[in-house]
Amino acid sequence: MAKIRAFSRAFWQEYLFHPQRWVRLLALGTVCIATALLIGAITGLLGALLGSAALIGLVLIYAALRHLQVGFWALVGIIFLLPFAAFPIDIGFSPTFLDLALVGVYFVWISRIVAHQEERFIAPSPSLGVFAFAMMAIVSFVAGLGHAPLTANILRRFFEVVLGISFFFVVVNAVRTPKELRAILRVIIVAASAAAAIGIVLYVLPQPITIRLLSALRVVRYPSGPDVLRFIEDNPELPLRAISTSIDPNVLGGALIFATTITVAQSLGRRPVLPRPWLILGAALMGACLILTFSRGSFVGLAAALGLLGLLRHRRLLWIGLLALGVMVLLPPTRVYIEHFIAGVRGEDLATQMRFGEYKDALILISRHPWLGVGFAGTPEVDTYLGVSNVYLLIAEEMGILGVALFVATLGTLLGSFFAIRRRLSADSPLEPIVYGTSLAILGGLVGGLFDHYLFNLAFPHATVLLWMTAGLSIAAMRMAKAEGAQAAATSLNHKG
Repeated sequence: MAKIRAFSRAFWQEYLFHPQRWVRLLALGTVCIATALLIGAITGLLGALLGSAALIGLVLIYAALRHLQVGFWALVGIIFLLPFAAFPIDIGFSPTFLDLALVGVYFVWISRIVAHQEERFIAPSPSLGVFAFAMMAIVSFVAGLGHAPLTANILRRFFEVVLGISFFFVVVNAVRTPKELRAILRVIIVAASAAAAIGIVLYVLPQPITIRLLSALRVVRYPSGPDVLRFIEDNPELPLRAISTSIDPNVLGGALIFATTITVAQSLGRRPVLPRPWLILGAALMGACLILTFSRGSFVGLAAALGLLGLLRHRRLLWIGLLALGVMVLLPPTRVYIEHFIAGVRGEDLATQMRFGEYKDALILISRHPWLGVGFAGTPEVDTYLGVSNVYLLIAEEMGILGVALFVATLGTLLGSFFAIRRRLSADSPLEPIVYGTSLAILGGLVGGLFDHYLFNLAFPHATVLLWMTAGLSIAAMRMAKAEGAQAAATSLNHKG
C-alpha cells in the first residue's frame, strides 16, 4: 500500500506537474485513456447498472484504504440502506455488501497495526466479556457441527456474526478523537433518516408502485414480486407494515431504536453534531416510520430508552412523550396501531400466540442442552427447532446458559459504566449527548430483544454489527469524556496554583 501511494505521488509530481507542457498533456491523456478503458471494461462485463455500482465501490474502497473513517461511513450506510444487498455472483454463497465493508475495514485497521500506524491497543472494561462471548460462540458453533451439516452459507453467516461482535474492538481502537466520533454519529443520523424517509414514501405510495420499486433491488439479490410487501400476520386484509429497504419490518424497527435514541439525545444536547432543526426532522421521520412498522417490541424498546433519557437527563422529554402518546390515541390513523399494541399485550392476536408457542418450544430445547446449546446449524432432535422471537432465548438455544450469561454480563458492564460516569459529564461537553444516546440506545435494543431476535441472528448480521458498533462508540465516548474531565480538573488546579 505504501509503495502504491509513493508511485502515485511520484507520478503526479514528476509528470502531471512537469515543467514541459507536452509532458503534462501526455501524462493527462494517459490517465484519461486508462480510466476510460477501466470504466468501459467494467461496464461492458457487468452491464450499466452493476458496472456503475462496481465503479462506485472501487472509489469507496480506495477512499477507505486511505482513510479508515470512510470505511465506517460506508458500513453505516449499508446497515441502514442496503443491509441485505449481495453481489450477483455465486462462489458457494453470494458475498454481500456488508461482507465487503466489514472485511475492508478490518483489513485497513489490521494493516495500520502491522505498519505501526496505530497507537497502543485499547481494551476497556467490557473487552474481556466481548472476547469471551465471541469465543463461546465459536465453541458452540464447532460443537454443534456434530449433529448438523455445515454449508457454505451457514459458515459465511456465522463468520459475519463473529466479525460483528469483534467489531467492538475495531471501534474502540480506531475512533480516538471527538471529531471522529461526531462524524460517525452524523452518518448514522443521516443514513437512518434516509431509511425512514424511504420507508414512509414506500408505505404511502400505491402498492403496485411500491412493489415495482422494491423489486428493482433484485439485481442485488433482494426479493421481488408481490411478496416484498409485509402485512400484519402476513394477512393482506390487515394493515401494511413499513419495511424501507430492510425486508423485515421488525428488523427495521430494531435499527430505528438505536438511531432514534441517538438522534433525540443529540437534539436535546447543547452542542449537537448537526443543526437542531435537522435533528428534530430526522427524529420525527424515524419515529413515524417505526410506528408504521407496527413493531410493538421496537416501540417498547424505544419507549424504554427515551423514557430513561427523560428520567435521567431531560425531564421535558417525558411530557413530549405523553403528548405524542395522546395524539396517537386520538388520531384515527394511529389508533389502529394502539389497538394492535393492546391486542398484543392481552395476547389476543395470532402473532403473540405464536410467540408464546415459540417460548415454550425454546425452553424445551434449552432444558435438553442447557450449558453449550446446540450451535447455529440445527438441532439434534427432530421435535425441536432453532428460532424464537426473543434474543436471550435464542442465544440460550445456540450457546446455552453460559452464552446468554456472558451476553447479559458484558452489556450490563457497559451500562454500569454509563451509570457510573453520567453524573460527572459536563452539560456543555459535546460528548455528553453522545454518551447518553449510544448507551441508552443499547438499553433500548436490549429491551426490544425481549420480543425479537434480530440482534443475534444469522439471518440479520447487520443488526449484530450495529449493536456492537454502538457499544464501541459508547465506550469510546465515555473514555474521551473521562479524559476531558481529567484535563479540565488539571487545568483548574493549575489556575488555582
